[in-house]
Amino acid sequence: MTTPAVATEGDPEPRSTFFLYILLIAFAGWQCQSSPASPTHPHLIVKDTIPAGIADTSHSNNGKRKIYLTFDDGPNKGTRNVLALVKAENVPVSFFIVGEHTKMSDWQKTVWDSLQTASGILLCNHSYTHALHNKYSKFYQNPDTVVKDIRQAETELQLKNHIVRAPGRNCWRIGALSYTDIKKSKPAIDSLQASGFTLMGWDLEWHFDDKMKLTKTSDEMILQVDSMFTNARTKTANQLVLLAHDQVYQKPDDSAELHQFIIKLKAKNEYNFETISKYPDLKN
Repeated sequence: MTTPAVATEGDPEPRSTFFLYILLIAFAGWQCQSSPASPTHPHLIVKDTIPAGIADTSHSNNGKRKIYLTFDDGPNKGTRNVLALVKAENVPVSFFIVGEHTKMSDWQKTVWDSLQTASGILLCNHSYTHALHNKYSKFYQNPDTVVKDIRQAETELQLKNHIVRAPGRNCWRIGALSYTDIKKSKPAIDSLQASGFTLMGWDLEWHFDDKMKLTKTSDEMILQVDSMFTNARTKTANQLVLLAHDQVYQKPDDSAELHQFIIKLKAKNEYNFETISKYPDLKN
């Protein structure tokens, strides 16, 4: 009869136990290689994962910067061209309307009708008389006159919001955002806010000369738009309000520049166009 091997102090381990240890060591090494890296192994790269049921929104359209195209002083001879091209490009824009301009001629009445039935645009208040026909100092020295003029425009135009752009003034009253470019106008602008109106200014203007000709090309304006965002020069982060005047676009070459401006901004795929009603903290 063979006597079973018994390990004693100082004796080598039985061969079966030795092989068992070898297997355990090999299995542990395999586990280390196949397990995910952990923060305790800084030389290994840990790939972030998204828990089940949670969408990856790191590249969501919600992260795009917003551009608000706004057009002042219509209806006038350029309004029809602006309306046609924004329809063609399917971009939302906002028109700030002068009350008197909707009834000064038959063709202006027709354009006003077209604006009211168009989809994808927002109609806002740009006063009734455009500051007593551009008499800005006189207009703003009397807050009651200003409020009365703005109210008349809202009533007669039957506007569905209380968004106002003060004629000839870059003024903001939206949530905590408060800015007045010409301080003498502040009492009148404050009176508008106290009367329930929201004041919408602008971050960038597409200027024109005394012959109603654009002073910058579409490419130059796009460079300015990019710069405004890059250098954080807008009133609200990642939101840019562009002021344009639709009477400029009655000329084919200027209208073409506006069209190219929209097309090229769309192609950049880093901006979204919105009506001004989507501006942060704006309550109608």
